[in-house]
Amino acid sequence: MIEADKLTRAYGAFKAVDEVSFRIGQGEVVGLLGHNGAGKSTIMRMLTGFLEPSSGHIRVDGLDMAEALAAVQARMGYLPENCPLWPEMTVIDFLDYQAALHGLAPQARARAIHRALERTRLSDRAAQPIGTLSHGYRQRVGVAQAILHGPKVLILDEPTNGLDPGQIHHMRALIRELAREATVILSTHILQEVEAVCDRVIILRAGRVAVDARLDALATSDRLFVEVGDEPAQAVEVLRAIPGLGSVEPLGGEGHRRRLLLHVIEGSPEAAAPEVARRLTEAGIPIHRLEPERRDLERVFREVNESGLDEAGEVAGHA
Repeated sequence: MIEADKLTRAYGAFKAVDEVSFRIGQGEVVGLLGHNGAGKSTIMRMLTGFLEPSSGHIRVDGLDMAEALAAVQARMGYLPENCPLWPEMTVIDFLDYQAALHGLAPQARARAIHRALERTRLSDRAAQPIGTLSHGYRQRVGVAQAILHGPKVLILDEPTNGLDPGQIHHMRALIRELAREATVILSTHILQEVEAVCDRVIILRAGRVAVDARLDALATSDRLFVEVGDEPAQAVEVLRAIPGLGSVEPLGGEGHRRRLLLHVIEGSPEAAAPEVARRLTEAGIPIHRLEPERRDLERVFREVNESGLDEAGEVAGHA
């Protein structure tokens, strides 16, 4: 559905985006993450056709953006971080104006507006001037204009900005619903939002892709936690003799329990766990805990930004 090939955007000698490539399939919900200045907004502006790449190519639904910009934009819905709204217009008048800009026929316009109002829970605010709405409701108006014409691609920049917890829960449900009809790219600083609605994450650092992976794959690692009783020296000796294990790192502990971190270099941590348990049990070493290491997105994001980029623009051990 979306293909970005070596996208680059330079401002003089500075490259805000540096040869970024990715493919996003139909119906995927992808989180675009990175610290301020990482290149997120620049990439979204290029994907929506509001900013021309210095080099590289974008294809959407089989169309080359450089050759068919209007047709590509007609397939897109876009919520920028600061969505421009006309405060003196009522919600319904604003959406009617946006529907006309999208070229919706008058007979289809009313149905589209009604559906957008319902999906964003704005029906009871339809006749209210936008300038009198709270920030959260104005954000909903921005989402309504983005989904009004039934786009195939939806790009949302901070969609839950200014929403209260109840509104955030509804927005998450709406994004999941929209993914049945559209490909969604979501940019946010709230990592919990990505974990709640996205299938995949692209993490940028210094204008380059550091991580591009499914969330379920990021949650796993090549390491095992084991907690044993008493002095761990014997356990370390036993564990280092197991084929397929690399380093064994003591992590300290409390009372008579000591924690160890095992690096699995052959196979998966799940496959290595039974042999680890067997060897420790045969050696008479009590086992209080044995499980694969699990990582949340916050930890992965921190690891990415604490690591260095290699010459290929990837973070070692993550891409």
